[in-house]
Parts: sequence; C-alpha cells; structure tokens
Amino acid sequence: MSDLLEKKEDLIRYFEAGAKPRDQWRVGTEYEKVAVRTADGSALPFSGPGGVEELLRRMADDYGFEPEDEHGRILALKSKRAAITIEPGGQIELSGEQCDTIHCAHHEFAEHVDQLVEVTGKIGATLLGLGMQPVSRIDQIELLPKARYHIMYPYMARKGRLGQRMMKQTAGVQANLDYSGERDAMRKLRVSMGIVPILYAIFANSPLSDGSLNGYQSFRGHIWTDTDNDRSGTLEFALGEDCSFEEYAEYALDVPMYFLVRNHEYVDLTRRPGITFRKYLEQGFGKERATVEDWTNHLTTIFTEVRLKRYIEIRTPDSQPPGYMLALPALLKGILYSDDCLAAAWDLVKRWSFGERLELTDQAHKIGLEARAGRIRMQELGTELLAIAAQGLERQKALNKRGDDESIYLLRLMDLVRSGHSQASLVISRWKGEWNYDVSRLVAGCAYDAEPFV
Repeated sequence: MSDLLEKKEDLIRYFEAGAKPRDQWRVGTEYEKVAVRTADGSALPFSGPGGVEELLRRMADDYGFEPEDEHGRILALKSKRAAITIEPGGQIELSGEQCDTIHCAHHEFAEHVDQLVEVTGKIGATLLGLGMQPVSRIDQIELLPKARYHIMYPYMARKGRLGQRMMKQTAGVQANLDYSGERDAMRKLRVSMGIVPILYAIFANSPLSDGSLNGYQSFRGHIWTDTDNDRSGTLEFALGEDCSFEEYAEYALDVPMYFLVRNHEYVDLTRRPGITFRKYLEQGFGKERATVEDWTNHLTTIFTEVRLKRYIEIRTPDSQPPGYMLALPALLKGILYSDDCLAAAWDLVKRWSFGERLELTDQAHKIGLEARAGRIRMQELGTELLAIAAQGLERQKALNKRGDDESIYLLRLMDLVRSGHSQASLVISRWKGEWNYDVSRLVAGCAYDAEPFV
C-alpha cells in the first residue's frame, strides 16, 4: 500500500524528493514511433496476425524481453533497464534507461531500432520517421485494449475536437532531465517552457494525415491546442522568475482526475465530473484516500508542453527519423546541464509576452522555421539555440570511444535548420515532387531502414 497523503505539503515534498546532486544527473528519453502496414501505409493494428501484439511476442521470444499483460493481452515488454510500451493507437514507444551520456542513449536506441526493423520486416510492417500516422483515419485505427485508454478515449471527445487524434495518430519524442533542488527545477522548467515555439519549429514532422497534407508542419502540435485545455499547453505561471514547487502543486491539484488504480484495476473518475486532486485529497473517494501512488499517476495525466514529476519532462517535439531522434536529449542536456547555456537559451526567448508565445507557437505549428518573432525568423532562433546546446555539450566533455563529444548528435539537425528545412518541409516537398502523392513512395522514403543512423 502506497503512503497516504494528508496535505499539500506532502505533495511539495514529493517534488523535493526528486532532487539529485549534479554527479547523479542523467537523461532519459522516450521514443514513440509510427508503425504501418508496408503494403498500403495503413496503421498497424494491435490485434491479429501481423499486428503490434504479435510484434511484442516476437520481440519477447527473439530478444528476451519480459512480457507484461493486462487481462491476457500483452501490452508492454520489460528489460533490466528499459521498457517497450504501446500508445493508444499502436504507436511503439521505447522508454529508455537513465543514461549519463547521449552516447549511452545512442547505443540503446540503435540496438532497439535494429531489433524492431528485423521484427517488423517479418510481419509486413514498417516503422516511419514521422510524427503522425499519415494515412489511416482515427475510426480505422484500433484502440489499444488497455483500461487507462478506454477511460481517456471517450472523455477526450467531451473535452476537445482533436484529443482522439492525439491518442491514436500522433507520435513524439520526449526527454527527462534531473534537477538539484527547487530553484534549479523551476529554472529548468521555465527555460524549457520558454523555448517551446523553437522546439516545434525545428522538430516539426507531422504535415501528413488522413492520406493528404493537413496544412500544418506540426499538426501534432496543433492537435494539443484542442485536446483538453484543463491539462495541456504552456503554463504562464511556470515562466515566472518566482515559480515554485508549491505553485506547480497548486496547478496540479485543480486538474480533474481520470482514474484511480486499486489492486491493478482502474477506477474511472471521468463519469463523475469535477473530481480534482484537491477535492480528492480533502474528501477522498468513497473509502479511498489519496496516496503517493495516486499523485504519481495523476501527474502522468498532465499533458503540458513541459511537466514536473521527480524530474523535468520535455514533451514538445514530433517524432523524428532515427538519425535525428537523439538530437532532442542532446539539445536539452547541452542547455539544461550547463548554467551559462541555460542563461543564454533564456536570453533568446525571455522578452516575449505570454500572448506572443502562444502566437509564435501557433505560427510554428503552421509554418515551422518560417515563423517570425518580430523580424527574426524561427530558423535564426533555432540555429542559435542549437549552437548554444552544442557549446554546452562540448564543455561537458563526455566522449565516446572515438573521442567525440555529444555535440555530434546535433550536427545533422544543425545542418538541416541552417538550410531552412525541417523534416516537415522536406516531406511536403517530396510528397508534392518525387513521391507524387504516392503512399508507397512515402512509406519507402520515410521507412526507418531507409534513413541512415548517426
């Protein structure tokens, strides 16, 4: 039984317990990937022959993962240091180990990609380096048979127009970074939240959905603006100089709850509107009283661009081709783990009002690197942000066996941004040009095994 929570101070202590000394800081990365049928580009179903569940069985058999099931269905795989989980629409996610360097993350992700490419090839499936399912509509995509998602899915339809798309169609890449204490955590939260428009622009990669161009470079980013505004978006208070654990706890207390978990079963709270964590902490729910595990689960249902747990989780970027996936953790390690680089990144974005930030984010969703902050193009800001991150990584001097520091994981993205392109603009150009609106060419061009790795 998880420890009981009695007052707000217990929630604040939860965040305080996440603090680590600098020599224990690590980086964790979560990589979501779109899987399709090779033959027609349609979303790979979860069930049935050649589906995601068969993929998980084969991964367990071939590579020694331990299957995790729910009501007899295999929904995840575990290894000693990492996990493979499945998102609501069958997106395949690696929740990577906590790595001390990006070189460690590279080794892990490269092995994961090799294994997945091998297994998907046996079942007629392909992984695509895109941030969104390009062909299948949401009613054509099977919802994962996981109780959590069957609570969330109907609720999403009541809270926004695009939430069900978010669940079934989108894929992102996320990075988790440590903090030394409250002041450090809030500074990292503020800077990460501040650079959100730039991150959307340089990592935009979801211009195709439902079989055609959707009018956005990051449609995935736009989807989050109409998913569930009770728990999504950029937090204005988090951009303040005096933001605190208490202020974040106050925010999270007023987010409506999705569920409780008792005896490995989900208790649906969405049919009882208005049950915030604050109300639950004060009054309980029936015989149930708030626990640390409940708070931990509740924090996972907050979908802001950056969120606070016992670490800082940056959730903004679209999923990328494999050779660009490690650019996100590298960028953030370079900035957030170097004090002067953290200050330099904040200097890039600190003058924007909150309204300007929202407008810039919307522009970045639509036109990516062409978006402008006044006279400055997002391409210029992206180039500068990447240069700051590279400098931070060079100073950190974490070398691989060849003597390379971690800035090598930024080089391809730096070249791309300098050229004025994102993955989205390349896909749009190729879709209209050499692919000639042909899904089979799209699948071949975006396939994981078609893209060279770092």
